[in-house]
Amino acid sequence: MKKEILQKRVQIANDIMYYIYTHIDTKIEMQELSEDLKISKFHMHRVFKDIFSKNIYESIKSIRLQKASNLLLTNRYSTITQVANICGYSSQTSFLRVFKERFGMTPKEWRVGGYKSYSQQIIEQSPKAKKSTAKFDHIEPSIVKMPLIQSYYIRHSGYNAEIKQTWQKLQTWAFSNNVTEFRHIALFHDNPTITPLDECQYVACIAVDAKAKVKSDRLPKFNISDGIYAKFDLVAKQGDMLKFMQWAYHEWLPKSEYETTTKPPYVIYRKNNYLSDDNEFDISFYLSIKF
Repeated sequence: MKKEILQKRVQIANDIMYYIYTHIDTKIEMQELSEDLKISKFHMHRVFKDIFSKNIYESIKSIRLQKASNLLLTNRYSTITQVANICGYSSQTSFLRVFKERFGMTPKEWRVGGYKSYSQQIIEQSPKAKKSTAKFDHIEPSIVKMPLIQSYYIRHSGYNAEIKQTWQKLQTWAFSNNVTEFRHIALFHDNPTITPLDECQYVACIAVDAKAKVKSDRLPKFNISDGIYAKFDLVAKQGDMLKFMQWAYHEWLPKSEYETTTKPPYVIYRKNNYLSDDNEFDISFYLSIKF
Protein backbone atom coordinates (compact mmCIF):
# COMPACT_ATOMS: atom_id res chain seq x y z
CA MET A 1 0.00 0.00 0.00
CA LYS A 2 1.35 3.46 -0.91
CA LYS A 3 2.33 5.69 2.00
CA GLU A 4 -0.18 8.40 1.03
CA ILE A 5 -3.05 5.91 1.03
CA LEU A 6 -1.94 4.38 4.34
CA GLN A 7 -1.66 7.80 5.96
CA LYS A 8 -5.13 8.73 4.76
CA ARG A 9 -6.57 5.51 6.18
CA VAL A 10 -4.81 6.06 9.52
CA GLN A 11 -6.18 9.61 9.66
CA ILE A 12 -9.71 8.36 9.01
CA ALA A 13 -9.41 5.74 11.77
CA ASN A 14 -8.04 8.33 14.22
CA ASP A 15 -10.86 10.75 13.35
CA ILE A 16 -13.43 8.02 14.03
CA MET A 17 -11.82 7.17 17.39
CA TYR A 18 -11.72 10.84 18.39
CA TYR A 19 -15.39 11.17 17.49
CA ILE A 20 -16.26 8.13 19.62
CA TYR A 21 -14.43 9.53 22.66
CA THR A 22 -16.09 12.93 22.36
CA HIS A 23 -19.63 11.60 21.72
CA ILE A 24 -19.61 8.49 23.92
CA ASP A 25 -22.52 9.75 26.04
CA THR A 26 -24.81 10.04 23.00
CA LYS A 27 -26.28 7.65 20.47
CA ILE A 28 -23.57 7.43 17.81
CA GLU A 29 -25.13 7.27 14.35
CA MET A 30 -22.93 5.50 11.79
CA GLN A 31 -24.65 7.18 8.84
CA GLU A 32 -24.06 10.63 10.30
CA LEU A 33 -20.44 9.79 11.06
CA SER A 34 -19.74 8.49 7.55
CA GLU A 35 -21.33 11.60 6.05
CA ASP A 36 -19.14 13.84 8.22
CA LEU A 37 -16.06 11.93 7.02
CA LYS A 38 -17.34 11.96 3.43
CA ILE A 39 -16.83 8.21 3.00
CA SER A 40 -19.17 5.24 2.75
CA LYS A 41 -20.16 3.32 5.87
CA PHE A 42 -18.61 0.17 4.40
CA HIS A 43 -15.25 1.89 3.84
CA MET A 44 -15.40 3.53 7.27
CA HIS A 45 -15.91 0.20 9.04
CA ARG A 46 -13.24 -1.57 7.00
CA VAL A 47 -10.59 1.10 7.56
CA PHE A 48 -11.25 1.23 11.31
CA LYS A 49 -11.01 -2.57 11.64
CA ASP A 50 -7.76 -2.64 9.64
CA ILE A 51 -6.11 0.01 11.82
CA PHE A 52 -7.41 -0.90 15.29
CA SER A 53 -7.97 -4.67 14.88
CA LYS A 54 -11.48 -4.30 16.31
CA ASN A 55 -14.69 -2.97 14.83
CA ILE A 56 -16.31 0.36 15.65
CA TYR A 57 -19.13 -1.16 17.69
CA GLU A 58 -16.66 -3.10 19.85
CA SER A 59 -14.70 0.09 20.53
CA ILE A 60 -17.83 2.04 21.46
CA LYS A 61 -18.90 -0.74 23.82
CA SER A 62 -15.44 -0.95 25.42
CA ILE A 63 -15.13 2.82 25.96
CA ARG A 64 -18.64 3.07 27.41
CA LEU A 65 -17.99 0.23 29.84
CA GLN A 66 -14.64 1.67 30.92
CA LYS A 67 -16.36 4.97 31.63
CA ALA A 68 -19.18 3.22 33.50
CA SER A 69 -16.76 1.17 35.60
CA ASN A 70 -15.13 4.40 36.78
CA LEU A 71 -18.37 6.33 37.35
CA LEU A 72 -19.77 3.55 39.52
CA LEU A 73 -16.87 4.23 41.90
CA THR A 74 -16.59 8.01 41.67
CA ASN A 75 -20.29 8.97 41.40
CA ARG A 76 -21.33 7.37 44.67
CA TYR A 77 -24.64 9.24 44.80
CA SER A 78 -25.68 8.42 41.22
CA THR A 79 -28.01 5.48 40.68
CA ILE A 80 -27.03 2.70 38.30
CA THR A 81 -29.68 3.98 35.88
CA GLN A 82 -28.13 7.45 35.97
CA VAL A 83 -24.66 6.01 35.30
CA ALA A 84 -26.09 4.01 32.38
CA ASN A 85 -27.63 7.17 30.90
CA ILE A 86 -24.41 9.17 31.31
CA CYS A 87 -22.56 6.47 29.36
CA GLY A 88 -25.00 6.50 26.45
CA TYR A 89 -27.21 3.53 27.31
CA SER A 90 -30.89 4.04 26.57
CA SER A 91 -32.05 1.37 29.02
CA GLN A 92 -30.80 -0.05 32.29
CA THR A 93 -31.58 -3.57 31.09
CA SER A 94 -29.15 -3.39 28.15
CA PHE A 95 -26.53 -1.79 30.40
CA LEU A 96 -26.83 -4.55 33.01
CA ARG A 97 -26.50 -7.21 30.32
CA VAL A 98 -23.38 -5.86 28.61
CA PHE A 99 -21.73 -4.93 31.92
CA LYS A 100 -22.12 -8.46 33.26
CA GLU A 101 -20.88 -9.92 29.95
CA ARG A 102 -17.72 -7.83 30.21
CA PHE A 103 -16.94 -7.95 33.92
CA GLY A 104 -18.67 -11.13 35.08
CA MET A 105 -20.68 -9.30 37.74
CA THR A 106 -23.47 -6.75 38.04
CA PRO A 107 -22.77 -3.01 38.37
CA LYS A 108 -23.96 -3.23 41.99
CA GLU A 109 -21.48 -6.04 42.74
CA TRP A 110 -18.73 -4.03 41.02
CA ARG A 111 -19.53 -0.94 43.06
CA VAL A 112 -19.44 -2.69 46.46
CA GLY A 113 -15.99 -4.22 45.94
CA GLY A 114 -16.07 -6.55 42.97
CA TYR A 115 -13.79 -4.18 41.03
CA LYS A 116 -10.91 -5.08 43.37
CA SER A 117 -10.93 -8.81 42.57
CA TYR A 118 -11.50 -8.20 38.84
CA SER A 119 -8.62 -5.74 38.60
CA GLN A 120 -6.33 -8.04 40.57
CA GLN A 121 -6.96 -10.84 38.08
CA ILE A 122 -5.80 -8.49 35.30
CA ILE A 123 -2.69 -7.46 37.25
CA GLU A 124 -1.75 -11.11 37.71
CA GLN A 125 -1.57 -11.53 33.93
CA SER A 126 1.74 -9.65 34.18
CA PRO A 127 4.48 -11.58 36.05
CA LYS A 128 6.38 -8.36 36.87
CA ALA A 129 3.29 -6.52 38.12
CA LYS A 130 2.29 -9.54 40.18
CA LYS A 131 5.62 -9.35 42.03
CA SER A 132 5.45 -5.61 42.64
CA THR A 133 5.22 -4.50 46.27
CA ALA A 134 5.28 -0.76 45.49
CA LYS A 135 3.08 1.60 47.55
CA PHE A 136 1.75 4.93 46.29
CA ASP A 137 -0.25 6.46 49.15
CA HIS A 138 2.45 9.09 49.66
CA ILE A 139 1.95 10.55 46.18
CA GLU A 140 0.00 13.81 45.90
CA PRO A 141 -0.88 14.90 42.36
CA SER A 142 -0.93 18.45 41.10
CA ILE A 143 -3.84 19.68 38.98
CA VAL A 144 -2.66 21.06 35.66
CA LYS A 145 -4.09 22.37 32.42
CA MET A 146 -2.30 20.65 29.56
CA PRO A 147 -2.09 21.89 25.97
CA LEU A 148 -2.81 19.77 22.93
CA ILE A 149 0.30 17.75 22.04
CA GLN A 150 0.99 16.79 18.44
CA SER A 151 2.86 13.49 18.22
CA TYR A 152 4.23 10.97 15.79
CA TYR A 153 3.31 7.49 16.90
CA ILE A 154 3.29 3.73 16.52
CA ARG A 155 0.25 1.84 17.79
CA HIS A 156 0.92 -1.41 19.68
CA SER A 157 -1.68 -4.10 20.37
CA GLY A 158 -1.29 -5.58 23.83
CA TYR A 159 0.36 -4.47 27.05
CA ASN A 160 3.39 -6.75 27.00
CA ALA A 161 7.18 -6.98 26.73
CA GLU A 162 7.06 -6.43 22.94
CA ILE A 163 6.34 -2.74 23.61
CA LYS A 164 10.13 -2.40 23.89
CA GLN A 165 10.49 -3.17 20.18
CA THR A 166 7.96 -0.46 19.36
CA TRP A 167 9.96 2.10 21.33
CA GLN A 168 13.17 0.96 19.61
CA LYS A 169 11.54 1.65 16.24
CA LEU A 170 10.55 5.13 17.37
CA GLN A 171 14.07 5.75 18.64
CA THR A 172 15.50 4.60 15.31
CA TRP A 173 13.13 6.95 13.48
CA ALA A 174 14.24 9.89 15.65
CA PHE A 175 17.94 9.17 15.11
CA SER A 176 17.47 8.65 11.37
CA ASN A 177 15.77 12.04 11.05
CA ASN A 178 18.30 13.85 13.25
CA VAL A 179 15.61 14.68 15.80
CA THR A 180 17.36 15.69 18.99
CA GLU A 181 14.68 17.59 20.96
CA PHE A 182 11.71 15.35 21.71
CA ARG A 183 9.61 13.75 24.43
CA HIS A 184 8.55 10.12 24.75
CA ILE A 185 4.85 9.80 25.56
CA ALA A 186 2.76 6.67 26.11
CA LEU A 187 -0.99 6.90 25.54
CA PHE A 188 -3.33 4.27 27.01
CA HIS A 189 -6.40 3.91 24.78
CA ASP A 190 -7.56 1.15 27.14
CA ASN A 191 -7.22 1.04 30.91
CA PRO A 192 -4.89 -1.96 31.40
CA THR A 193 -6.04 -2.51 34.98
CA ILE A 194 -9.53 -3.57 33.83
CA THR A 195 -8.85 -4.69 30.24
CA PRO A 196 -7.24 -8.06 29.46
CA LEU A 197 -3.65 -7.15 28.68
CA ASP A 198 -3.60 -8.76 25.24
CA GLU A 199 -6.59 -6.58 24.23
CA CYS A 200 -5.10 -3.22 25.27
CA GLN A 201 -4.32 -0.54 22.72
CA TYR A 202 -1.02 1.11 23.72
CA VAL A 203 0.31 4.02 21.69
CA ALA A 204 4.02 4.91 21.78
CA CYS A 205 4.43 8.56 20.80
CA ILE A 206 7.24 10.97 20.15
CA ALA A 207 6.50 14.68 20.48
CA VAL A 208 9.02 16.70 18.50
CA ASP A 209 10.10 20.24 19.30
CA ALA A 210 7.88 22.66 17.37
CA LYS A 211 10.91 24.27 15.71
CA ALA A 212 12.28 20.99 14.42
CA LYS A 213 11.88 20.30 10.70
CA VAL A 214 10.95 16.68 10.17
CA LYS A 215 10.74 15.66 6.53
CA SER A 216 9.92 12.02 7.12
CA ASP A 217 6.42 10.77 6.33
CA ARG A 218 7.16 7.30 7.69
CA LEU A 219 5.06 7.75 10.85
CA PRO A 220 1.49 9.03 11.19
CA LYS A 221 0.63 11.96 13.46
CA PHE A 222 -2.21 12.67 15.85
CA ASN A 223 -3.04 14.98 18.73
CA ILE A 224 -3.09 14.08 22.42
CA SER A 225 -6.05 15.91 23.94
CA ASP A 226 -5.66 19.11 25.90
CA GLY A 227 -7.62 19.60 29.12
CA ILE A 228 -7.47 19.40 32.91
CA TYR A 229 -5.39 16.54 34.32
CA ALA A 230 -4.21 15.21 37.65
CA LYS A 231 -0.42 14.94 37.24
CA PHE A 232 1.40 12.25 39.23
CA ASP A 233 5.22 12.23 39.32
CA LEU A 234 6.65 8.77 39.84
CA VAL A 235 10.02 6.99 39.79
CA ALA A 236 9.76 3.21 39.88
CA LYS A 237 10.44 -0.05 38.05
CA GLN A 238 8.67 -1.53 35.05
CA GLY A 239 6.47 -3.93 37.01
CA ASP A 240 5.15 -1.11 39.20
CA MET A 241 3.25 0.71 36.43
CA LEU A 242 0.15 -1.47 36.43
CA LYS A 243 0.00 -1.41 40.21
CA PHE A 244 0.24 2.37 40.13
CA MET A 245 -2.59 2.73 37.62
CA GLN A 246 -4.70 0.35 39.70
CA TRP A 247 -4.09 2.58 42.74
CA ALA A 248 -4.79 5.80 40.79
CA TYR A 249 -8.13 4.58 39.42
CA HIS A 250 -9.41 2.47 42.29
CA GLU A 251 -8.07 4.23 45.37
CA TRP A 252 -7.06 7.81 44.64
CA LEU A 253 -9.83 8.68 42.18
CA PRO A 254 -12.84 7.54 44.28
CA LYS A 255 -11.47 9.36 47.35
CA SER A 256 -10.62 12.53 45.41
CA GLU A 257 -14.23 13.47 44.54
CA TYR A 258 -13.10 14.03 40.95
CA GLU A 259 -14.44 12.15 37.96
CA THR A 260 -12.28 10.98 35.12
CA THR A 261 -13.36 11.65 31.54
CA THR A 262 -13.19 9.48 28.43
CA LYS A 263 -9.92 11.12 27.39
CA PRO A 264 -7.17 8.47 27.56
CA PRO A 265 -4.51 8.88 30.26
CA TYR A 266 -0.94 9.33 29.15
CA VAL A 267 2.62 9.25 30.44
CA ILE A 268 5.44 11.67 29.66
CA TYR A 269 8.81 10.00 30.23
CA ARG A 270 11.88 11.60 31.67
CA LYS A 271 13.39 8.11 31.67
CA ASN A 272 11.84 5.36 29.56
CA ASN A 273 12.06 1.92 31.19
CA TYR A 274 11.68 0.20 27.81
CA LEU A 275 14.91 1.84 26.64
CA SER A 276 16.91 1.67 29.87
CA ASP A 277 19.12 -1.19 31.04
CA ASP A 278 17.80 -1.17 34.61
CA ASN A 279 14.06 -1.22 33.67
CA GLU A 280 13.45 1.89 35.77
CA PHE A 281 11.24 4.79 34.71
CA ASP A 282 10.86 8.42 35.70
CA ILE A 283 7.49 9.74 34.55
CA SER A 284 4.63 12.13 34.91
CA PHE A 285 1.28 10.34 34.61
CA TYR A 286 -1.68 12.45 33.43
CA LEU A 287 -5.23 11.40 34.35
CA SER A 288 -8.02 13.47 32.78
CA ILE A 289 -10.43 14.78 35.44
CA LYS A 290 -13.42 17.03 36.00
CA PHE A 291 -15.21 18.28 39.12
